[in-house]
Amino acid sequence: MSSNRPTPRHHWLSGPDRTVRVAAAGELAAPGHLTAVDCHRQLRGPYTAAGSLLRAIVPGVLRGRPALVARHAIEILSVAPELQDTVDAPPQTLTSLASPTERTRYYSPLRTRRIAHGLTEFLNAWAQDAGTTAGRPQLLLFDNLHAADPTDQELITVLLRRARTEVLTIAIGTCAAPDLPDALVQALERHTLRTALPAAPATPDTRTPDELLQAYIASDGTGDNPAEAAAYRNADPRLREELHRVRAVELEEDSDWSLRLGAIAHHRARAGERTDDECRELLTAADYCLRMGYYDAAIELGSQGRASFDPVARERLYCVASGKTAQALGALGRTTEAEAIYRELRGRYTDPVVHMVSSYALAMLYTRIHPEELLDPDLAQQYVHNSIAIAQQLPDPAERAFHTVFHQNGLALVELRRGHPETALRLVTEGLARLDRELEEGAHSLHRSVLLHNRAQVNVALGRLDEALEDFDGVLALDPYYPEYYCDRAALQYKRGDLDAALADYDTAATLTPPIHELYYNRADARADAGDTDGALSDLRYVLELEPDYLAARVNLISLLTDAGDTDLAAVHLAQGLELHPDEPDLLCARGLLAMERDAADEALAAFDAALAADPRRSAALANRAVLHYEAGDHAAAVEDLTRALAVTGDDADLLYNRGFAHQAAGSWRSAIADYRRALDLSGADRDAIECQLAECQSALAVAVAG
Repeated sequence: MSSNRPTPRHHWLSGPDRTVRVAAAGELAAPGHLTAVDCHRQLRGPYTAAGSLLRAIVPGVLRGRPALVARHAIEILSVAPELQDTVDAPPQTLTSLASPTERTRYYSPLRTRRIAHGLTEFLNAWAQDAGTTAGRPQLLLFDNLHAADPTDQELITVLLRRARTEVLTIAIGTCAAPDLPDALVQALERHTLRTALPAAPATPDTRTPDELLQAYIASDGTGDNPAEAAAYRNADPRLREELHRVRAVELEEDSDWSLRLGAIAHHRARAGERTDDECRELLTAADYCLRMGYYDAAIELGSQGRASFDPVARERLYCVASGKTAQALGALGRTTEAEAIYRELRGRYTDPVVHMVSSYALAMLYTRIHPEELLDPDLAQQYVHNSIAIAQQLPDPAERAFHTVFHQNGLALVELRRGHPETALRLVTEGLARLDRELEEGAHSLHRSVLLHNRAQVNVALGRLDEALEDFDGVLALDPYYPEYYCDRAALQYKRGDLDAALADYDTAATLTPPIHELYYNRADARADAGDTDGALSDLRYVLELEPDYLAARVNLISLLTDAGDTDLAAVHLAQGLELHPDEPDLLCARGLLAMERDAADEALAAFDAALAADPRRSAALANRAVLHYEAGDHAAAVEDLTRALAVTGDDADLLYNRGFAHQAAGSWRSAIADYRRALDLSGADRDAIECQLAECQSALAVAVAG
């Protein structure tokens, strides 16, 4: 792999002192072309660096290219909410508009990756417009990356790979021995030149201990000056608490919301016991991160609450902090940790609502969130029955109706997983009817849309495509700016054979969201089936620009290029794919097909052999190797491979036809006749070709018998 490593165009500056790192970055940039931001999550939590960068550059971009800002408004406002008075908000979804009490749907953990791709494209366009000086592009320094929130680390992982290096260079600043995620380390190793920087020259520090302490507090705990850190450690604990309180108040006077996700929470955690209002502010910050899909920060803030709220004196606050922490843990796949929190709450409290909420959460863990080996639909059913039983006892009629329907929707999912789609359909339909009957019009609109969407999915599972389409139309009437609904309806339209409608929905979805690679992958299928090969190729190339290791997209791209006769470019993508996925059977099959296109039979045979060594049941490799055996005159080997392929796929008209053809070539008339007759009984069979060969075999057999 090292032979294909690109020449590094970005820089990794590692050393103990931030001032030295910033100075080193300044030497790399043309005058006026360096923008430096601090990544330390203690400053502003999620997207500390990205938000600081956008607050600096977006006003200028808005003056020159308002359409560019509008195109990326979702990413910009997600990362820098302080710009909401400057940047027009995009159309809102029911999810984004829902009040905390009506929020029943949360973002996928993949949302931050989509934001990262959208921001990368925005920064590329900004750098292109900003231009270069003396051949030197814009330089962005992201310092303190080792202390960044995972959102910033993910963004920089993407940016290092996708930045247009002719206009944009990235410099990364870290301590000398950083602890970084594997994906980020790989990006740094592949795309940067690392420079180890020395410590700053030792000079006498004439500041008093009080001045050093004040400097450390003013840095919000992010300073790397040893004397300041020592002064903080040696200070009287009560003085430290007072200084943290003063700094928190000072920051609260700033209107920047994101400070509450970082520095303010940092100081409040060290300023002694929180007041009730300060506790609620912490939970508001945790809830914001949960609603935005910033799950690592939600865990960090929620865990602060769990650590500092007395579980007896502040039972309600402790339960809320615990629930938010557990929900974020589950979203990130840390499901056993989430389950431990729910079980702790059930063991600690007798509040029926705590048991209702935790029972439902445990049901969802055992239905769909836990790893496959831990899923237990029967146990999930027991938990959700418990949550429904409690919901049905709630004293307020509206609350009783909503929560009963909400938990029965969870039961519908459990029943679907248990193989009872008709029961799931009945539960969801009854729930919709009850909400319409018992709640005021417009109440819980988000959950109504979720129920309708779930019913559409159940109808798809039952093969009731027209009913599913009606439900998707209904949910989009309620929530017309939610991109995933358009993707789901597009998939249904594709299944129904309405390619124009499918493509229209995919096109609409693409305008409503940062890049979703699955959207373009699926649209490529629809475009290819509609005869738009160029469009399909464009979509697949974009998918691989977003996610180079997306195997299915690479296989499809190679196949389309091969079919279009562009075998040279197909070979390039094949080589890139095998570099990322060595010994992957799908790619080895693609290598074999590409070799067959070039009439390189030996190379093709070796590729199919390798694919089958990796996966002996790979039917495509067996079927294509059979073709090579047939063309080489080894009819027995062809029959053997096709027999193995049929054992994998079951009756398949094409495979039976091909095996019949091999039997026929070998003079095994009865075997050929049997295969042709089986093939004629299957849908999709080429009846004219089969009947022609069948007649020839019957004639040949008659001659053989007569002779």
